[in-house]
Amino acid sequence: MLLTITTSHEPATDLGYLLHKNPSRLHSFSLSFGQAHVFYPEATLERCTAALLLDVDPVGLVRNRKGPAGEGGTLEQYVNDRPYVASSFLSVAISRVLSSALGGRSKGRPELAATPIPLHATLSVVPCRGGERFLRRLFEPLGYSVAAEPHPLDETFPEWGASSYYTVQLSGTVRLQDLLTHIYVLIPVLDNEKHYWVGDDEVEKLLRHGANWLASHPEKEEIARRYLKYRRDLAKDALARLVDEEIPDVDIAKAVHDSEEEAVERRLNLNEQRLNTVVAALKGAGAKRVLDLGCGEGKLLRVLLEDRSFNEIVGVDVSHRTLQIAHERLRLERLPGRQRERIKLIHGSLMYRDKRLAGFDAAAVVEVIEHLDQPRLAAFERVLFEFAKPATVVVTTPNVEYNVRFDSLPAGKLRHKDHRFEWTRGQFSEWAERIAAQYAYAVRFLPVGPEDSDIGAPTQMAIFDRT
Repeated sequence: MLLTITTSHEPATDLGYLLHKNPSRLHSFSLSFGQAHVFYPEATLERCTAALLLDVDPVGLVRNRKGPAGEGGTLEQYVNDRPYVASSFLSVAISRVLSSALGGRSKGRPELAATPIPLHATLSVVPCRGGERFLRRLFEPLGYSVAAEPHPLDETFPEWGASSYYTVQLSGTVRLQDLLTHIYVLIPVLDNEKHYWVGDDEVEKLLRHGANWLASHPEKEEIARRYLKYRRDLAKDALARLVDEEIPDVDIAKAVHDSEEEAVERRLNLNEQRLNTVVAALKGAGAKRVLDLGCGEGKLLRVLLEDRSFNEIVGVDVSHRTLQIAHERLRLERLPGRQRERIKLIHGSLMYRDKRLAGFDAAAVVEVIEHLDQPRLAAFERVLFEFAKPATVVVTTPNVEYNVRFDSLPAGKLRHKDHRFEWTRGQFSEWAERIAAQYAYAVRFLPVGPEDSDIGAPTQMAIFDRT
């Protein structure tokens, strides 16, 4: 079984520091089920590839075991796919052989270990119990571009059809630790099997390695069930301990944090200026059918609803409770029939491809992206710009340079406790121009709020138009 990881980060040979494996040497390790080897098929300053080759010994696995008849086990124990496919054996090898990289540690390049870099992973053969669609449902919400090549059952007999095995390629700009963690957890989930006993310690492993992403993953229930080998008690315990962003306590905390952010910006009446500028941009684009992604409690929806030029308005949010609040505040039940037909609220994750989001004239993303960590932001980019593909996208986000003008904001603090980042104008421009180039959009920028000659405006806006 072969896993390769390639980077074009320069100098690309820094991959050796991240993996704690010198690119000029072959590294071999003895494991209880066979041998693992790490080597570098290519290692230049422009491109570097590390390979983890796993040689599983199926005979050694059962040599001292007794089967039902006391004859050393069944034939299936000796003749199977375990030496050739990615499975829980690969997860164990990653944890043993690449433990420092899996833990995000690098003595030689500690700052690089914490930095997302372009990575491309290839798994030579992966058993996908659930097919390509399930494979994509696991990795795409984490921000990866996924390519899957199916293998036939037998090339000599094509009429037998396809097998459940794929060559899988994952590409993204992520931390190496995150890539290894996602492979570590999700390969046994795809295989739907583990070669060892699953007990309480597996719950701890799942929660530890899924700490930064599993709670928001749209397939978290199926991941927990499969990872824990359908042990209902263990899966129930794991899911109960996850911090799910939809539970009421989190909604209450979000509301408190939102009010704190509004208090910081209230002196500038920034929220009203932001909403009016977004609506003006949508009208300027001639949009009739509009999405409000991450609509929250419906502040932008209210302004859109008051403008008759918008024929169809759809608000999307991940929180049921927030959508209920929006429904109540917009008084949807009391709207006249024609008005009520213009607006719809739908529950959905912005991390996952959704056919309901396709075909709209425009999408508004108001103060949303700064709440997403890097893997979720990358997934959101694809959901919006690659799959939904509205003709116009309007994105607003705080300008961190302006924070020094808020007297009530302590130095070095962000405007909202849930913000994962706040970008400078340069960082926002770089991100927006990359998105435009990657997904065939033209982009322009507008300031929102009073503009300072030195530090810009408090809110920055990008308007993307599909070319």
